Amino acid sequence: MEQEIPIPFSADGYNMGISIIACMLISWVLIHRWNQRNKISPKTWPLVGAAIEQFVNYNRMHDWILKYLSESKTVVVPMPFTTYTYIADPADVEHVLKTNFANYPKGEVYHSYMEVLLGDGIFNVDGELWRKQRKTASFEFASKNLRDFSTLVFRDYSLKLSSILNKASLHSQQIDIQELFMRMTLDSICKVGFGVEIGTLAPHLPDNSFARAFDIANIIVTLRFIDPLWKIKKFLNVGSEAVLDQSIKIVDDFTYSVIRKRKAEIEATGESSKSEKVKHDILSRFIELGKDPENSITDKSLRDIVLNFVIAGRDTTATTLSWAIYMIMSNAHVADKLYSELTTLEEERAKEEKVSLIQYDIEDSETFNQRVTQFAGLLTYDSLGRLSYLHAVVTETLRLYPAVPQDPKGILEDDVLPNGTKVKAGGLVTYVPYSMGRMEYNWGPDAASFNPERWLKEGYFQNASPFKFTAFQISVEDANLTSTLFKILVVFDMQAGPRICLGKDSAYLQMKMALAILCRFFKFSLVPGHPVKYRMMTILSMAHGLKVTIDRRF
Repeated sequence: MEQEIPIPFSADGYNMGISIIACMLISWVLIHRWNQRNKISPKTWPLVGAAIEQFVNYNRMHDWILKYLSESKTVVVPMPFTTYTYIADPADVEHVLKTNFANYPKGEVYHSYMEVLLGDGIFNVDGELWRKQRKTASFEFASKNLRDFSTLVFRDYSLKLSSILNKASLHSQQIDIQELFMRMTLDSICKVGFGVEIGTLAPHLPDNSFARAFDIANIIVTLRFIDPLWKIKKFLNVGSEAVLDQSIKIVDDFTYSVIRKRKAEIEATGESSKSEKVKHDILSRFIELGKDPENSITDKSLRDIVLNFVIAGRDTTATTLSWAIYMIMSNAHVADKLYSELTTLEEERAKEEKVSLIQYDIEDSETFNQRVTQFAGLLTYDSLGRLSYLHAVVTETLRLYPAVPQDPKGILEDDVLPNGTKVKAGGLVTYVPYSMGRMEYNWGPDAASFNPERWLKEGYFQNASPFKFTAFQISVEDANLTSTLFKILVVFDMQAGPRICLGKDSAYLQMKMALAILCRFFKFSLVPGHPVKYRMMTILSMAHGLKVTIDRRF
């Protein structure tokens, strides 16, 4: 029997093989990069696409996209498992949001990223489920009674904030006004939307663990859009996904406590022999609907509704107020013109109501607070509507700092955008309000400047196309009108089509109420050296808050 003779290992042959493979890979990469030399888009790599460049620029992603969109109205960003197409041309936006709306839902990809936070709430669903929630919400928000109640609530919490600022001004105290706005809007949405008082804006500013956990969860689910490993981390419960899990538990504890409290109040009122009327806020309406087994509304469904209200009613309004204060104090002529409009309205309203304005000393807290309260009492829904310059200031803030800086849509079927860009089914098309507001091809050579006057003609406010100014997104489904900033607050008519978006109206109402009171009586100054930049999350909040000092105004 012959013995097998082993073939000796050849190190030279092995090394040569490795060298050949390495050369082939390098050549592949070089050819890949060479083919991109004339493309205006992020540079990609084989297999990983543009993931590396996107990850490196993650904390400044809005400005990273802005750079490319300023050179090309459409930017294609290949990623490992999908492709993002970013758009900033109003014609393309109109195609996605109106002309071929049915082809661009939120989609399964977006839903999977956000489900842990927003569940099956209105911001995270499509089709019939979205329509049912919107229709239910519309019944309440069509009410003039709710509008008047909202005005009182927004005034009340603006005065509470004013009181806190008044005390801070006495001691030249530095405050984070974004944090205070977040507290104010959280209290407001809980009062108007859920009928409960949670008191985070109390004078001693109690610990707000829900808000912190909600923000952390928001940041982490946003990170999922560029983290291909998030599902693995979720399965193993490690890293950011472990932190997310802890945050969601805190968020859920708060949310279910709100639901239990409202249910208990409804039950107690129903059992009472008194003729007291149950408050039919949005949450109450869904609770009532849940009593019908056919509606399949569980506590989990109510939880999703509450959290979608929170992100709509708290985060968007608070961040816009923060950017507005930053813009006002960064542009002295805007602050002066706004102050002039507010004092003029104050004098006009006092004459109309036949009251004498309280004389006050800015060094005397008692008379100062009396005058602030008197002024707030003169601010009604109708009188706020006369503040055209204030309305322009808020709108100009939203143009440059939109509350929702990006809005991705899924693609059901292959399509071609008006500019000729082909998009593939399964990918994402994202219109970018942050970039759109800074594009010279949309707004002219002063696009990057804060200029409220661009919205005024002969002193009256003039709207822009909703496909150019997309802070309150217009999209059409079955001839109905919807809003990105407050999709949940929509009134529609199945026969007549679009009528009025009360979400937009409600958002402006609260922002104008707060800014009118604060900018009439306070002057804000940025704390020297405080960095102002955005944080990457679904809402354009400030990464380090907005640290200011405050002086009283006469």
